[in-house]
Amino acid sequence: MTTPMTTPPIVSQQAWDAARADMLVKEKAFTRARDALAAERRRMPWMAVEKAYAFEGPDGTASLQDLFDGRRQLIVYRAFFEPGVFGWPDHACRGCSMVADQVAHLAHLNARDTTLVFASRAPQADIKRLKARMGWDIPWYTITDSFDADFGVGEWHGHNVFFNDNGRVFRTYLINSRGDEAMGSTWSYLDATPLGRQEVWEDSPAGYPQTPTYKWWNWHDNYLVDAAPDKKWVEVSTAGEEAFRKRDA
Repeated sequence: MTTPMTTPPIVSQQAWDAARADMLVKEKAFTRARDALAAERRRMPWMAVEKAYAFEGPDGTASLQDLFDGRRQLIVYRAFFEPGVFGWPDHACRGCSMVADQVAHLAHLNARDTTLVFASRAPQADIKRLKARMGWDIPWYTITDSFDADFGVGEWHGHNVFFNDNGRVFRTYLINSRGDEAMGSTWSYLDATPLGRQEVWEDSPAGYPQTPTYKWWNWHDNYLVDAAPDKKWVEVSTAGEEAFRKRDA
């Protein structure tokens, strides 16, 4: 026999609005705390990557620097798809597969000078087959050396973040364990990077790139390199910002 659910009280619209207003205070405090944590991440020390790592990709052997694909920031998610992992050879790990299912369109990350890739120990032929079956288009590489062990993801999943500073690669952050649950949105990825969202409201170190808030947003099939923000979108987003500030005040 199923135990009946103990549900919350049923209230009027006025009481519900009041309860939601109380909760909103806590949610805004959480958002501000999350922004402050991201600001601290942007001030984390960097670790130089001195070892040369080799991956296999769809076009052959690739270095860690190649994985950046010409951008300054790189996020590498260690996904478990290989012999010995539950689901092999038809599927990757169920948890890692859920992570892959949540990945937002990569054009938005790319527009912020950021590349996301997955890396596993499965051969490229198996990765290609898996991506086709699951409908994933994330760049996905094969680990061929000690990369996973060296960066704390040899036994469990995790996101390692790297920065390419004029040819020198640095490790800047690691998100793993339950932290991976929140990944997948453009914002969660950018908040893990050293440059952040690169918007003017952020608390970032001096000299970090920042552009007007929201103005870089675009349809994922409409980003053009070095294109100026669309005039109409600037007007719409500015009006939205003003309305939000007025409401919150």
